[in-house]
Amino acid sequence: MLLIRRDLQARYRDSVLGFLWTLIRPIVQFLMYYLVLGQFLRAAEGVPQFAIYLFSGLTLYAFFSDMVFGATASILTNAGLVKKIYLPREVFPLASIGAAGFMFLVQTTVLLIGAIVFQALPAPAQMLWFFPSVLLMLVYGLALGLLLAALNVYLRDIQYIIDVVMMLAMWGSPIVYTWTMVTQTFEQFGVPDWVLEVYTNNPVTLGVLGFHKAFWGAGTPADYPPDLLMRMGIAGVIGLVLVVIAHRVFSRLQGNFAQEL
Repeated sequence: MLLIRRDLQARYRDSVLGFLWTLIRPIVQFLMYYLVLGQFLRAAEGVPQFAIYLFSGLTLYAFFSDMVFGATASILTNAGLVKKIYLPREVFPLASIGAAGFMFLVQTTVLLIGAIVFQALPAPAQMLWFFPSVLLMLVYGLALGLLLAALNVYLRDIQYIIDVVMMLAMWGSPIVYTWTMVTQTFEQFGVPDWVLEVYTNNPVTLGVLGFHKAFWGAGTPADYPPDLLMRMGIAGVIGLVLVVIAHRVFSRLQGNFAQEL
């Protein structure tokens, strides 16, 4: 908990408003999506409650992105502690993931309030999709975070490579467009069905779709692939296996962290 608090305090050090920025930023972000994209650029055409649709997808993706970025840099950021005292090195990426979780809860609160104001929430039972969606992102964020935190100590370019990959991952998920648009485009250009399956079963795509179900009440069954929960469950099992593998790699590499730093 101390490391999580330290990580959060470092973000807003010397700021007058301090932690209020964790609330101000998502509120302004939501209003900009609603006004600029939804009203001025007319991106909302064909997507009811577009601001909620967009913000819900971005909220979950930002959580995943913050976990990966924070964990990747966590060992380097805490190089002084790593070299001076001995403690399980896993606590540093875990603390970064905890800080990302705090920011995610704040942004989710803004999303929930926005969905209530715009009367966009689905039935209460549908909102339970929140839990498998978040768990799926948490599992993959932990797996990637542990692996990349260790690799970044030995190859510092990892954090810059991840920056590009995460940008591509955002546009490769149905956040600013719908899954239905992807299926229609693939059919139009005769893309093989297996390509759509690969796209759909991407854990980020599955998590975003589940989060849409939790907060975007305007969605219909046609907006989601069949057997979404089963797909998420399979992806979750694979993610747990990856967590075990990532932790073993981390354990093997952490012995030389102090020397490399």
